[in-house]
Amino acid sequence: MRPLEFGWYLPTHGDTTAYGLAEAQVAGSPELCERVVKAAEQAGFEYLLIPVGSTCWEAWIAGAFMAARSVRIKPLIAARPGYINPVLMAKMISTFDQMSGGRISINLIAGQNESEVEAEGVRYAKEERYALMEEEVSILKALWTTRGPVHFQGKFHTLSGAHIRPRPQQQPFPKFYLGGGSRQAWEVSAKHSDVHLFWGDLPERIAANIAEIRALARAHDREDEIGFGMRLQVICREDESEAWAAADQLVRHASERQKQDVQTLYYNSVANQRVQQLAREHGDLLLPHLWTGITKVRPGAGIAVVGNPAQCAATLQQFIDAGCHSFCLSGYLHDEEAERFGRLIRPILAANNRGRLAA
Repeated sequence: MRPLEFGWYLPTHGDTTAYGLAEAQVAGSPELCERVVKAAEQAGFEYLLIPVGSTCWEAWIAGAFMAARSVRIKPLIAARPGYINPVLMAKMISTFDQMSGGRISINLIAGQNESEVEAEGVRYAKEERYALMEEEVSILKALWTTRGPVHFQGKFHTLSGAHIRPRPQQQPFPKFYLGGGSRQAWEVSAKHSDVHLFWGDLPERIAANIAEIRALARAHDREDEIGFGMRLQVICREDESEAWAAADQLVRHASERQKQDVQTLYYNSVANQRVQQLAREHGDLLLPHLWTGITKVRPGAGIAVVGNPAQCAATLQQFIDAGCHSFCLSGYLHDEEAERFGRLIRPILAANNRGRLAA
């Protein structure tokens, strides 16, 4: 069995304990980022998801600065199709890898908010972006592993004798993560990803999805290479009632505009469609401690594990038993919730999965 790994989230756009409540907002700042990274590293998180989007600080610069201000944690930074020439991207990643001592992972993102992608000048439709992403990842891997010049003729890119220096410190190259619910996302993961991250869902559905993506990976002789994980929120308190009070406070002040934006701005994302479907079909709870409430106010990873330490650990264990080994987590406030996870939940998971996670 694979070792368990846990990642945390860097809220460069700011933090909150209550969506829609002005006095609960924490502005994005270098100080906030440093607090979160310090707490995540001390809590034992292995990687750090750096978000992208118009409200977020630029991910590559933020990730580089946070790598320089930490010791072990690996920034997980997005490679988005159509944003950066793949030869330059390959050099950026390998330079980052060398400068940080082998501390970078790559997050493959082709979905997102369609209007935002268009506003930023990317004119490819979603289906084309997945095809472009597959082509660009193939170029990255070729540039990192080919001895001699790289020649490439594709639909989107043509290279004639490209080569880069340095090569990555991690061999043969850094790990690739991809989170997506569409068939195209699954096909790219099957060919290229080290970890496919699902958003919150029922454990039995996750187990079925894992089996389907493994079958796709078999065509590339990668059935045993690809791993799986979950992107979830965590709201943990030593007392269960305090956890549910914090969950309620997080969403109770959200405006109708915020709720409507979640429904409309991300309509083209299959993964977002799925979490909204789960909320409609199951209401607030998918499981006794798996809550859909944040889906009302936040796109993407809006499903949360809520409860006391034992309850949170038991819920995460269901996804471990379904076949997941990687967990990309976040919570509010991000520095405080990271500390609670490391102190309260991680030791339980280590004890229940001996040999797969350091205590």
